Amino acid sequence: MQIFNMGISSASSLGKDAVLQSKVLMDESVSANCEVRVEHLNFFYGSKQALFDVSIEIKEKGVAALIGPSGCGKSTFLRVLNRMNDLISGTRMEGSITIHNQDIYSPGVDVVELRKKVGMVFQQPNPFPKSIYDNIAYGPRIHGVKNRRQLDQVVEESLRGGALWDEVKDRLYEPALALSGGQQQRLCIARALAVQPRVLLMDEPTSAVDPIATQRIEDLIRDLCQDYTIIIVTHNMQQAARISDNTGFFLQGEMVEWAKTSKIFTKPEDQRTEDYITGRFG
Repeated sequence: MQIFNMGISSASSLGKDAVLQSKVLMDESVSANCEVRVEHLNFFYGSKQALFDVSIEIKEKGVAALIGPSGCGKSTFLRVLNRMNDLISGTRMEGSITIHNQDIYSPGVDVVELRKKVGMVFQQPNPFPKSIYDNIAYGPRIHGVKNRRQLDQVVEESLRGGALWDEVKDRLYEPALALSGGQQQRLCIARALAVQPRVLLMDEPTSAVDPIATQRIEDLIRDLCQDYTIIIVTHNMQQAARISDNTGFFLQGEMVEWAKTSKIFTKPEDQRTEDYITGRFG
């Protein structure tokens, strides 16, 4: 009987060890899969606090959408991720942000290199007053690429990545500002791709273009998320439902809820999320 009990105890112990080992492996897998980790983020414009204790993990590749009413902190959060708020005097950040295992606010971080790794596409298309070619080649040139053949390759690959190559390949040296609004926005996406980022931040990238261009940009985002981590701010909840894998709901600077997009839109846990997506406010 004693031997039998020892066997059960040993088996039980082995079972617990296996469970613990499985959990460790699972945790390591989740950690390895995490591209952006934000912990206890507070952000201030002078004395005004804009973000309150935001914590979130965003896995590599795929699309994360941020929704919420105007002025709730979505765009501020997005700009914190590549330190664009550093350009505003009097701002202050508390907490930690890790992108691809690097603390982006640690001393000695090269902000230029960070913004190469974490690209940004704005609400209004903002092509440079240069040719289509020079818009795409600008970033690689800044980072030291001088060889013409290499630049030609980068320009073509980036325009293909932005789903624009077939439309502009015969007029690369024409002004980028002559493109339509939707084409300009895809050009800006291609320009961001030219420096080979890991993460693409998009702040309402379709709000200034027509429905046909919106669909093309949405299709492009779904294609790009196979290779990039995309974080998009949108006021269009149908858009978030169509293109994102996970969705976060912001309200008054707080991340109220973060979950799979299907769950957010069908069975949210927080009443405030349900009230927002059903149109009771916002």
